[in-house]
Amino acid sequence: MKDVAAEAGVGVMTVSRVVNGGVGVAPATIARVEAAVRRLGYHRDDVARQLRRTDQLSQTIGLLVDHVADPFTTAIASAAEDVARQHGSVVLIGSSRDDLRREREVIAAFTARRVDGLILTPVAGSHRFLRSTIAHGTKVVCVDRAAPGLEVDTVVVDNFDAVKRAVHRLITHGHRRIGYLGDREEIWAVGERYRGYLAALEDAGIRADPAIVRHGLRSGPDSATAVTEILSTPEPPTAILASNDIVAIGVLAVLPRHIAFISFDDFTLAAQMTPPVTVIAQEPAAIGTTAAHLLFARIHGDTSPPRTIVMPTTFIPRGSGEIAGPYAQGC
Repeated sequence: MKDVAAEAGVGVMTVSRVVNGGVGVAPATIARVEAAVRRLGYHRDDVARQLRRTDQLSQTIGLLVDHVADPFTTAIASAAEDVARQHGSVVLIGSSRDDLRREREVIAAFTARRVDGLILTPVAGSHRFLRSTIAHGTKVVCVDRAAPGLEVDTVVVDNFDAVKRAVHRLITHGHRRIGYLGDREEIWAVGERYRGYLAALEDAGIRADPAIVRHGLRSGPDSATAVTEILSTPEPPTAILASNDIVAIGVLAVLPRHIAFISFDDFTLAAQMTPPVTVIAQEPAAIGTTAAHLLFARIHGDTSPPRTIVMPTTFIPRGSGEIAGPYAQGC
């Protein structure tokens, strides 16, 4: 500020007023100070400024997700960014890749930059380490997955009921050998989906068969290999449910057309495939918007008890999930 003041021919206090909004400074003086700033090549350092003004918000939030390249995550991030912009804030985004150590590292990097809050898709494992962060004033909202043991606002869908209903539909279409292909079971949302699968079978008096179940699928090639394996068993499934769109895309690359199939999550080209893919669709933009509104409410003083918002899913029957099984009436 001393350099700018000397260049503009004004006092240091005048420069400070201009940098902080120009209140009480003549327009001609503001223009002279701003011209001096440009000539000297200076710009405001918001991080340093925040360290000096600890009573002020940083106007930044952190968004930590599984993988920023996932279309579902991208939609959540875009929606959260739109809400943040309405509040004059920017969003810092990072990926955990479902690794607890990486999650902690990214959260530490966010909090070091004094973010006002975090929107977090928690990985499997304990999140007690966040309690001190919350105690120091950083607001946290979980999105897509709950963090058991952490009392914060959470935005999810009813994974259990959505899958239970989908598997029940496969049963009513004459299927009793229903395979399940999923991501890591210890991930909260995925575990809920698998519970829904098991509950539907149990309600129908069908024994769950581990031979036609696979967990821990994190890529298309892994999923393609898994479906090939379960279709090669002595009693292969006549229907399959995939726990997310990444698994679904890998499965569909090798799945015979006579096998009924349902994907949790809609995805690009699902409606154009042969047969078109039946899906349990979420609304990631609505999920991201809801999570961001909850976070900014907390940042701006909401002290009500933590709440869990359960967003709706939509079952879209396009054809693949309606393929009749061997026990369908008339077969």
